[in-house]
Amino acid sequence: MKQHTVIDSPYGPLTLVADDGMLCGLYMAGQRHRPPEETFGERDASPFGEAMDQLTAYFAGELREFTLELRLHGTPFQRGVWDRLRRIPYGETRSYGELAAALGNPGASRAVGLANGRNPVGIIVPCHRVIGAGGGLTGYGGGLDRKRRLLDFERGTALFF
Repeated sequence: MKQHTVIDSPYGPLTLVADDGMLCGLYMAGQRHRPPEETFGERDASPFGEAMDQLTAYFAGELREFTLELRLHGTPFQRGVWDRLRRIPYGETRSYGELAAALGNPGASRAVGLANGRNPVGIIVPCHRVIGAGGGLTGYGGGLDRKRRLLDFERGTALFF
């Protein structure tokens, strides 16, 4: 059974989705590849206490690594990419090529980018920490402005807090 809630954040409203009580989605307003609202289940905040606590601590600058148990729905390759994303340290970045090499397939940077774009749990699975080979900001489902703001926040250079 799916449930969802909406919380405020410095990046706009975030929709949290749970599947049988486990977090399976975190979506920003206007996010690319955001599932239709009717797939989120009934609105009920009860399964999200720990997720909300950790997100609050993250946005306050008090949490650098999420420890939430997630239920991620995707192909084995996508889940492998998402697992690698969770290993990128707070405040650091990796290129798509570096992630592909870490997965044992250095020629798969484009596939890594596609899997990154389908990440269903943004921020917690930090797809914003992936950049282009030349160090530039490239596509982000939540928009490049949000990506830049998240990276600036993690580097301690954000101006909006």
